Amino acid sequence: MLPSPPSWSCLWLLAAAAALTLVAAAEEETTEFTFKQYPDGTVRRGAMVELQGAVRGNITFIQLGDGPVVIFGNVSGLAPGRHGFHIHEKGDVSTGCAAAGGHFNPEGKKHGGPEDAERHVGDLGNIVANEYGVASVRMEDRLISLMGPHGILGRAVVVHSHEDDLGRGGYPDSLTTGHAGDRVACGTIKIKFPAGPWTETAARPANSAAPAPALRWSWSLLIPGLGLAAVALLHQSAA
Repeated sequence: MLPSPPSWSCLWLLAAAAALTLVAAAEEETTEFTFKQYPDGTVRRGAMVELQGAVRGNITFIQLGDGPVVIFGNVSGLAPGRHGFHIHEKGDVSTGCAAAGGHFNPEGKKHGGPEDAERHVGDLGNIVANEYGVASVRMEDRLISLMGPHGILGRAVVVHSHEDDLGRGGYPDSLTTGHAGDRVACGTIKIKFPAGPWTETAARPANSAAPAPALRWSWSLLIPGLGLAAVALLHQSAA
């Protein structure tokens, strides 16, 4: 005797398993950033960038609430001396540093130093390499941010071959690039997940709408769902 066809309840289980698979995958795709939060509600945001090539290094950015961004790390492989250190508008480093665009300058200002009122948001001044070509980066900046209109996530850090004259050198490009020379290293600024006794909270950059869910199949989620449906079908057949 042939087994009876599956009931509507089993078909609903199959559909539910597939739907759960898609929903879970959509949530996985659309979670953009997870920040750490102190018990008092202060958000601790962290980002980092890795520089690769002849000039190498790792730079970390930490921000507590609306406070300044603390920047620290090391860069090696540089010529001894001062080197322009900037945030550029695009995080595209796929073809080297040329595709990173100009300095991050959402307010359309002239180039300057980190302490100047007239400066690009991305103007972070210089880092100084010692006789071994290693620069220890230790600074903080109140104009850049890890969220909002001055947010630097997804943009690029660029290190230049020469000193940034902070707009005071009198060269034709002093007020645009600081006459800092070629781009010798770059990397895309990415979200970091710092360890610590904080609770996790999902967050998105300010002034950005949540993207539509990107539905896709996930085998790790599909297999358990189909397994549940198969058990239901076997139970129905046995009945």
